[in-house]
Amino acid sequence: MDDAALHSSVIGDSGATVVFLHGLFGQGKNFTQIAKALVPDFRSLLVDLPDHGRSPWTERFGYEQYADAVADLLGSGVARGGPVHVVGHSMGGKVAMLLALRHPELVDRLVVADISPAASDGSDEFEHLLGSLAQLDLSSLETRGEADAQLAEPIASATVRGFLLQNLRRASDGFHWQANLDLLRRDLADIGDWPAVDSSFDHPVLWVAGERSHYVRDEHDETMRRLFPQTRLVTIKGAGHWVHSEQPEAFASALKVFLAG
Repeated sequence: MDDAALHSSVIGDSGATVVFLHGLFGQGKNFTQIAKALVPDFRSLLVDLPDHGRSPWTERFGYEQYADAVADLLGSGVARGGPVHVVGHSMGGKVAMLLALRHPELVDRLVVADISPAASDGSDEFEHLLGSLAQLDLSSLETRGEADAQLAEPIASATVRGFLLQNLRRASDGFHWQANLDLLRRDLADIGDWPAVDSSFDHPVLWVAGERSHYVRDEHDETMRRLFPQTRLVTIKGAGHWVHSEQPEAFASALKVFLAG
């Protein structure tokens, strides 16, 4: 990866620091609503992970590489004075777990949102979504609305299209993907996987599941509690995989209670 630091932004100016790590094809700003809900009790750092948002691109996806990049950002910044809270969703949840396991001195309390330390079986869905984006002829686009219209058939949900199209950026020479679409699509199997880990993290962990999601299952419980012995599982009613955007008030409330200790 490029030596440039990961891009991040801050919301709030008081309280303990909470670091947010987004999921596949997301950006740190996806947690803006949640971060604002934590003010004034917490200050939030919204991070763009490698190959996403305004952060540098890599040549190959790797959870260890992503976690270490976040560790470099925190160790030279908000965690210089001590550990911080970390919240990660989906792919970002796996990065957050690995960050805590590889760099426990940087993490106080950990929140893992709708993902497990196991191979995920949602790759078909994301292959369809990213494949649909790859089919867009960016050179012929004149407006973002045209892109949305072309995606309406393969991606019926306007909400999902809007989430994906936040990565479409216009420059002087036309539209481009801000996220590293080609790499993320190529390495989708690695993104869905989970690396072998033999360490554990003994600080409190909140494991958040969406009631209508399939990413947190009973068979994942043993591995989760072996790696994170102080795990507490909470299920958000009425939520699918994107728990923080589908049920923001319930998600923010769970965070406040847990992070306040």
